[in-house]
Amino acid sequence: MKIYTKTGDHGQTRIIGKQIVNKDDARVNAYGTVDELNSWVGYIISTLSSKTTVLTEELTEIQQLLFDAGTDLATPKDDERHHFIFEHEGKATAFLEQKIDSYTEKVPAVKKFILPGGSQTAAQLHVARTVTRRAERLIVSLQSQNPINQDVLVFINRLSDYFFAAARYANMLDGQTDVLYRNSKPVFK
Repeated sequence: MKIYTKTGDHGQTRIIGKQIVNKDDARVNAYGTVDELNSWVGYIISTLSSKTTVLTEELTEIQQLLFDAGTDLATPKDDERHHFIFEHEGKATAFLEQKIDSYTEKVPAVKKFILPGGSQTAAQLHVARTVTRRAERLIVSLQSQNPINQDVLVFINRLSDYFFAAARYANMLDGQTDVLYRNSKPVFK
């Protein structure tokens, strides 16, 4: 089986349901950025330190969930042969919230903005957070043009919070201190 279709030679791609759209279509931008994020998470897993390797299982689960989310973003809601597969019971978002709460309890309280960085793992998790935020903006743009699975948007919104909390936790595990933004007034209460 050949993996190239040559559809892209003309700046187009085929989405689920066989519809052909331009590669700069809002749908392609949304699921493409989720794919980029998934690749970034895979990279993070490959570089975890001996102290942060405890994150492997949950990051792998996040990759699975991102693949499902991307599939739904690539699927038009009115496609009769394909249905949304991202779960509709909120379990994925609840999973993230549990992790966020757990990590927030384990790290020192922070009332000011912190600079992205610290250990290698924490810095990479902060990059994942910003890619997630970009994906979220693109998903919002897509939903203004086409109906989407709203569970995907909620999950992606919570995922950026997860990456923030996980980055702070990774810094703690690696013995790094978060660096506060010097001009930040108290923002977290």
